[in-house]
Amino acid sequence: MRTRFLPIAAAVLTVLMGLTGLDLLAAAPAEAGTVRTPAERAKEIATALRKDPMYIDPAYRTALPEKLQADLRAKAKAVGYPIYTVVLPLTPSDEFEGKERVALTLIIDALRRPGLYVVMDGGQRFPWFELREVSQVNDEKLRAARDRALDDTGYDAGPTEVLSRMYELLAQPGIPQTTKRPSSERPSTSSEGDDGTGRTVLWSLVGGVVVLIGLGLVIGRGRGSKRGREKTFHIPPHVAATVAAERRRRLTKETNAELTALGSDLAALPTSRGDELAHQQAALDGHAAARSVLDSSPDLVDLVGAMVLLDKARREYNTAVAIAAGRRTDAVPELCAFNPLHGRSSGQPTKVESDGTTLTLPLCGECRRALKRGSAPASLPGKDGPYWHDNSLWARTFFGTLGEDLAGAVSRGELRRR
Repeated sequence: MRTRFLPIAAAVLTVLMGLTGLDLLAAAPAEAGTVRTPAERAKEIATALRKDPMYIDPAYRTALPEKLQADLRAKAKAVGYPIYTVVLPLTPSDEFEGKERVALTLIIDALRRPGLYVVMDGGQRFPWFELREVSQVNDEKLRAARDRALDDTGYDAGPTEVLSRMYELLAQPGIPQTTKRPSSERPSTSSEGDDGTGRTVLWSLVGGVVVLIGLGLVIGRGRGSKRGREKTFHIPPHVAATVAAERRRRLTKETNAELTALGSDLAALPTSRGDELAHQQAALDGHAAARSVLDSSPDLVDLVGAMVLLDKARREYNTAVAIAAGRRTDAVPELCAFNPLHGRSSGQPTKVESDGTTLTLPLCGECRRALKRGSAPASLPGKDGPYWHDNSLWARTFFGTLGEDLAGAVSRGELRRR
C-alpha cells in the first residue's frame, strides 16, 4: 500500500491497517510508566537469561505458545554451545534507543557469560548477534546462516521463524549457502481465469514455526552491512497496539451489529418448506455458530471467523427470501481465503500447489496479483505469520472455502480442536 497521504497520522494508520505479519496486535507497551536506565534494563534481562536462555519481552510473550517456545529452545540447544535469545520491542524512546547493538553490548556486559547473543526486534524479522568467547563458530558462518535463514523464510514469516531456521543451519556442519532455494521447491499457482495461460507462480503456502500475533510490518531486507541490514521503517509498539486495538474494536462492533440485524431478519421469516426451508435453516445455523464464536473468543482470527459465518448466513437468508418470492438468486463470490477482510474474491478460483497438494481457493484481486508476482499475499495474521500456519478450524478449511460446513464444524466443537 503506497498511497500518499498528507497528514502524517493518516499515513501511519494506513500503513498499519494495510500490512500483515504477526507482531502488530501482540506489540503493546511493556511496564508503562517504569523509568529505568539502560544498564538497569540490561541487568533485568540478564537476570532472566540466567534462568532461561530465551527472553521474550512481556509485550510479545502472551502471543507465543509454550510449544513454540519449547521448539525454539530445543533448536538453540541442539547447536551445541550457549545461545542467549532476546526478543524486544525496540523503539527510539526505549532504554536502548531502539538499537539492537546497544542492547547486545549492555546485555553481554551484564550477563558476562560466553555464548552467542542474539537480539531481535519483535516488529522486524532480522536477527542481530554478537559472539563472546565461543570457538565452535565464527562470524562467517553466523552471517551465512542468518542470510540463508532470511532467504529460506518469506516476508510473511514471523520473527522467530527466522531464528528457528538460523539455529537449524548453525547446527549443521559447514558454511550454509546463501543463495535462495531452487524455484522447483516452491509452490506454483495457476488460475483458470487468467487468460487460460495457467502461469506458474512462486509462493510458499506452508511455513515452519509460527510466532507473535498481529497485523505487523513487512520490512524490506535493505542493504547488507558487516553485521546487519538497515531498517527502512519502524512503527513504535505503542502506536501499533493502539491502531490494532481500534481496528479490532471497530470490527467487533460491526460484527455484533450484523449478528443482531440478521437475527431480527431471521425471526421475521414466515414458516417455509422445501428448498426455502433448507436455506433458512442454514442461515440459522450460521447465525448460531457466529454467536458461539463471538461469545467464546477475543482472538482476531476468531472474530474474522465469526464475520465469515455471518456472511455465509446472510447469503443463505437472501437465497431463502428470493425463493419465497419466486426470484432467481445471483451467485455471490466467497470472501478472500487469504484474508476475508480484503472483501470478495474475484475471477475464477485460483489453484495453489504445495508439497504435492493442490488447493483451489477464492482470492481477491490483490492476493491474486501478489501470487502472479511471486510474492507473499497480505494474509490475515495468526500467532506468527499467516493464520493458515495455525492448527485451527479456520486454517484447516481456509475459512470454509475448502468445502467444509463451517457452521456444522463449530457446532461439533471443532473450533477448539488442536
